[in-house]
Amino acid sequence: MSIAIMRKALTGVSGVPVTAYDGKGEVEPRITAQVYGRVAAAGIHNIVAAGNTGEFYALTPQEIRIVHEAAVSGVDGRAPVTAAIGRSLREAIGMARDAAAIGASAVMSHQPVDPFAAPSAQIDYFCNLADACALPLIAYVRADGFAVADIVRLANHGNIAGIKFATTDLMLLSRAIPAADPNGALFVCGLAESWAPTFTAAGARGFTSGLVNIAPKLSLAVHDALENGDFGRARAIVNKLEPFERMRTKFRNGANVTVVKEAVTYAGLDVGPVRVPGLPRLDQHDREQLHRLLEGWEADGDIRSDPGRQDAKAAG
Repeated sequence: MSIAIMRKALTGVSGVPVTAYDGKGEVEPRITAQVYGRVAAAGIHNIVAAGNTGEFYALTPQEIRIVHEAAVSGVDGRAPVTAAIGRSLREAIGMARDAAAIGASAVMSHQPVDPFAAPSAQIDYFCNLADACALPLIAYVRADGFAVADIVRLANHGNIAGIKFATTDLMLLSRAIPAADPNGALFVCGLAESWAPTFTAAGARGFTSGLVNIAPKLSLAVHDALENGDFGRARAIVNKLEPFERMRTKFRNGANVTVVKEAVTYAGLDVGPVRVPGLPRLDQHDREQLHRLLEGWEADGDIRSDPGRQDAKAAG
């Protein structure tokens, strides 16, 4: 996929599906592909395989490839598939080559988590990786401490399609966007729907989402409102999402993926628990609270459960 087409896709919603596990805790490619297929069928603009909501850091390199393959299969050409890569620079280059061979449209590099990483050298990591990639690269920036010049250097790299900006340093964002080449990388809100209005006001376009696993209709509604400059409507939808997103931040974000997986299971597709060190499952109180919220969304037509689950509810 050309970098121009990829940048266009990034102006939309970049959905990050969950990874399904079987009863033994192994990656279940058939159900994982089904999850990706649902997100694609909902009309999500860009689909990220093995992102943080897909538990990238809990997966082995071989499992990451399985998820990438399941994503390409499940999406089946209905949207770009951006394959998440990372770890050491050499490992990331290898993952990028595999992703290209599998048929991914682009790659997204997780930011290095080395405890001794220096900000300017982290930018070198992204740029060196972009140099070695045959596919367009999205750089996932989620730490603080970068200078404007660092971010501008990243944005102006010829093979970087976008910067997934996932820090609340809005002063840096608002200074870097006008300083970068306007024909360079697209700045994308990497903090999902809740932050999308604020990031859009600062000049970013598009946003990432784990909500698409259960309520893509709401994600797309936020995007449509922002694209039409209707910040009031966008805020109203974000307010509706607030209890769900706040629940995900529990335990310093340790419940982030757990809430999403529980919601997907509620809707009728068992995707298994989260691998440690994430919270494997919600406790009974939080599960009941989540189910009450989802029942309200279901009544409003914001989510649709599997027919089998609906039949079971009716029989009960």
